[in-house]
Amino acid sequence: MELTVSGVYTGEPSVLGTRRDGDVYSAISKARVIEPEIGLGPANLDGDRQADQRVHGGPDKAVYAYPVEHYRAWAANGFALEAGSVGENLSIAGADEQRVRIGDVWEWGTALLRVSQPRTPCYKLGMKAGRKDVLTAMIDSGRCGWYLGVVRPGLVPTSGPIRLVERDLSSPTVAEVFLLTFASPATLDEPRGQACRELAERVLAAPWLAERYRATLRRKLGGE
Repeated sequence: MELTVSGVYTGEPSVLGTRRDGDVYSAISKARVIEPEIGLGPANLDGDRQADQRVHGGPDKAVYAYPVEHYRAWAANGFALEAGSVGENLSIAGADEQRVRIGDVWEWGTALLRVSQPRTPCYKLGMKAGRKDVLTAMIDSGRCGWYLGVVRPGLVPTSGPIRLVERDLSSPTVAEVFLLTFASPATLDEPRGQACRELAERVLAAPWLAERYRATLRRKLGGE
């Protein structure tokens, strides 16, 4: 894959909107970084932070990458979204969920990152987009993007190439993990569910899948 940085985005938590229980804080609204390079620490890009660190951020979700090509499809589906709109840190060209695998290691500037899990949409994306149906559309289309953990911090450029330096071809793709995430557990018990069961086994055995994500999947699929 020839990977190219299309843009880098960071943001601090701010009030996204209100619900019945009060203000909703989120860092999904991010600004494009205009400097030629930025620091990447063990858990965040410089200037980036998460509002609810119980479910966002952390070592497995230091950087959220999203294919810039997806925005043409969003526009074709009637959604007024543009690069940076879904809360990504890294807007990238040349990769998508069907070609990126869990455990892929990317060299970005002097930093190394490893693909850890897909992104699963939450209600804050609906608030940001102004449309609740964006959640269903992301699930149905598989245009989810993926998170990366930091193997080695460093300085990263805000444009130019990223290099794939390590890959296990037996590891599941991001698309496969995302598909399993929203599959019905009953699918595993259907007469034709063998393929789904085999996928579940392969996904749950993937060594570089984020452990919290693995535990959630295992519970969903009735493994514990």
